[in-house]
Amino acid sequence: MSKIKNILARQILDSRGNPTLEVDVITYNNIVGRASVPSGKSKGDNESYEIRDNKDDFFSGKSVLKAISNIKDIISPELIDKSVLDQVYIDKLMIDLDGTKNKKRLGANSILSVSIAVSKAASKVLCIPLYKYIGGIYTNFLPVPLINIINGGKHSNSSIVFQEFMIVPMKANTFMDAMNMVHKVFYSLKKILSDKGISTNVGDEGGFYPDNIGGIEEILDIILESIHLSNYEPYSDIGIAIDCASSEFYEDGIYNYSKFKKDISKQNSITKSREEQVEYLSSLINKYPIVSIEDGMDQNDWDGWKLLTSTIGNKIQLVGDDIFVTQVRKLKNGIDKKIANSILIKINQVGTLTETVETIDMAHKNGYKNIISHRSGETEDPFISNLSVAYNIEQIKAGSICRSERTIKYNELLRIEEKLGKNAIYLNWTF
Repeated sequence: MSKIKNILARQILDSRGNPTLEVDVITYNNIVGRASVPSGKSKGDNESYEIRDNKDDFFSGKSVLKAISNIKDIISPELIDKSVLDQVYIDKLMIDLDGTKNKKRLGANSILSVSIAVSKAASKVLCIPLYKYIGGIYTNFLPVPLINIINGGKHSNSSIVFQEFMIVPMKANTFMDAMNMVHKVFYSLKKILSDKGISTNVGDEGGFYPDNIGGIEEILDIILESIHLSNYEPYSDIGIAIDCASSEFYEDGIYNYSKFKKDISKQNSITKSREEQVEYLSSLINKYPIVSIEDGMDQNDWDGWKLLTSTIGNKIQLVGDDIFVTQVRKLKNGIDKKIANSILIKINQVGTLTETVETIDMAHKNGYKNIISHRSGETEDPFISNLSVAYNIEQIKAGSICRSERTIKYNELLRIEEKLGKNAIYLNWTF
């Protein structure tokens, strides 16, 4: 009774109020696997294609009725009577149905929503947890959370050019302990901002976006202050992670720090060359307890990435997001050129569970860390939490500890930790 009887697709709203897809895969014994897919605002050039209707008079052109039609008219007829236990076969079938390199015909959102829903239905058919169905019996590691506490770039209305400032619990006994640590720092930060008369509004991913703050180093100073106020030690207890999202302010070979208006300490120039960008990031890690930098260089600045990696890649984690876009071919190129040492995993960048797993496996085999990630436009689906445990992923980015579409990911990990009981192992930070 594991065969597919029906596939239903509908339009729902994501955390930004924009339409996205939700899909139910239903078996003959009426087991339902339901999945919804996120959408990014800050996107890499080579991400798989997301189909939108582009009709201005309906949800400002962002509706997904065409994607729903693709599922109903093209994907569903091919999958009826196929077993939900044949995940790889089903994913490959949908890839072949699309027939393009970037899923432009059917849309990565159409394909991915079905792919994830199939895996959820399969875990229910077998009556085992989703993380165990995907990963097997050796699934007992909880990832280190990288918690967003300051939003900038495209994820807020502030003038901060870097997209995310995160805190990292470096050592904890359990995932619950880790969340307790970040909770203390988050609310210490909120108090400091309030006392300074700085806005504590939150951005797309739940971090504060102070719109009346001097620049990057002032933010880092305030984060340091919040760590100390929480009675933790920088580095040993709490580290800092940054997502520069450099592709968002890279223009004509120059890193333009005025892209989002005022944002950089007065002692630094407004624009930076490739070499100056590397020098600046290197100076930040020497001054602050920064343990991870994501997208420190533009997605097409391979020479810049190589320079950054050779300069500080042996000191901290360097995460490739836009440059790799969760795709095996891109990651292989980076490995060959010794670019970065870690990869961000975003399932909708590639479009199927099977392809996502192939990328995770390649990273593992070549000594690259994996960081499972949400998107800025999220849903209440905690699938990435299960995926992180399924493959013993080292870290997870799911946003801040407020906004329910973010906290549901952390809450799912707390439930999994409870389910695993004494077999649960919190990984702690390693580099």
